[in-house]
Amino acid sequence: MEIEVSSGVVATIVAQASAARPREACGLLLGRDEVVESAITCVNVHSTPETHFEIDPQALVDAHRTARAGGPQVLGYWHSHPLGPPAPSATDRSHATGDGRVWAIVAFERAGGRVGWWRDAERGFEPLSYRASRR
Repeated sequence: MEIEVSSGVVATIVAQASAARPREACGLLLGRDEVVESAITCVNVHSTPETHFEIDPQALVDAHRTARAGGPQVLGYWHSHPLGPPAPSATDRSHATGDGRVWAIVAFERAGGRVGWWRDAERGFEPLSYRASRR
């Protein structure tokens, strides 16, 4: 499966993840259908942000309200692994709900700023390919 991602989205999440190091950064992926048009950065409210993330619940509520009013939909989430690979960790897998949302994971394990794209599918995370757009 493939999604379309605005070229600015990748740059935004890599920059925000880099700036948050050594803590995990997190946020929301917004758009329509299978097109991720923007990413917003949210406060990581987890008590141990160096190794975990939790998106500020108010930011999520606000994004869903905006979507219901005709704004962009919440297509998924993004977060960083300051020391790990761009793949779902055991913690990520334990929090998966199978809701079909997109997860982007920014990693800094080797070369800085690699992004892995995943679908939170019924049977676990599935890798996604993506194509960049100029939107």
